[in-house]
Amino acid sequence: MRAVGFNAPQPITAETSLIDIDLPMPEAAGRDLLVEIKSVSVNPVDTKVRASAPVEPGQHRVLGYDAAGVVKAVGSDVKLFKPGDEVYYAGAINRPGTNAEFHLVDERIVGFKPKTLSFEEAAALPLTAITAYETLFHRMKVQDKVPGAWNAVLVIGGAGGVGSIAIQLLRELSDVTVIGTGSRPETQAWIKDLGAHHVLDHSKPLAKQLAELAIGAPGFVFSTTHTDQHVKDVLELIAPQGRFALIDDPKEAMDIRPFKSKSLSIHWEMMFARPVWQTADMIEQHKLLNHVAELVDAGKIRTTLSETLGPINSSNLKKAHAMIESNRTKGKLVLSGF
Repeated sequence: MRAVGFNAPQPITAETSLIDIDLPMPEAAGRDLLVEIKSVSVNPVDTKVRASAPVEPGQHRVLGYDAAGVVKAVGSDVKLFKPGDEVYYAGAINRPGTNAEFHLVDERIVGFKPKTLSFEEAAALPLTAITAYETLFHRMKVQDKVPGAWNAVLVIGGAGGVGSIAIQLLRELSDVTVIGTGSRPETQAWIKDLGAHHVLDHSKPLAKQLAELAIGAPGFVFSTTHTDQHVKDVLELIAPQGRFALIDDPKEAMDIRPFKSKSLSIHWEMMFARPVWQTADMIEQHKLLNHVAELVDAGKIRTTLSETLGPINSSNLKKAHAMIESNRTKGKLVLSGF
């Protein structure tokens, strides 16, 4: 089967940073589904793994953590799906990725594809939807108000893939005020269009801009990117006993001692934790993806697809990786078909 992989970590500008390869057809066993991949999307995690992960000599590593496709075969223990089902999911970082014609995935982290979306539109959603949903409702628990705080969530990086779906989930599934950040006119317009009540410019001090709203200190802050640049502002603007969540990897070790004076809680989300560690509640990802699909089909939230770059091959994936690394994308980049 056709696939795209790499055999050594390299900058995306290197000729062999991603290459087209042929691999044996995988076979489904246990709780695995064999999925024929129709569309994939590209996330920052793809670029981080490509640039840093070692590969065994003579082997290739296949990336890809978002996909939409059709179930072709099922393992003997599968209970939730059958061949022919249209699905979407984000996979697991410790298994071969979705940049291949066929892919194995545990059924417990797979959802039924939204019926109203194309494969391209659906492929834009899984990883970011899982990340945002788990962070907001399983980790920070925004449904439980912070006493005395302004019932608001500040989403740093509101125009990115995770921020784009987080804003929509917050508006649909909670009663919080939503504040997004973006630094360019087009990203600020995107954030507002997704439903944010207020938009701040994260290239300028956030605490000062928030104070100018004269509404109060928010109980929740969700940092999706560049946390190390914003942590001092966060400590100033967040309410006492507030909840702070992050998903990125600060370049320098983050000193959590300043969080003590306000008795702040810190929640670090890793959406691959459940499948990698085979947690007892791993099936929560199946449930939340089905919930997101229901919301989409009811017209309550929409895909965050911003651009389709063509078929799944090394050339188009290189382009997508370079665009992600520019830190200037909004929404999600998708590739479709072979």
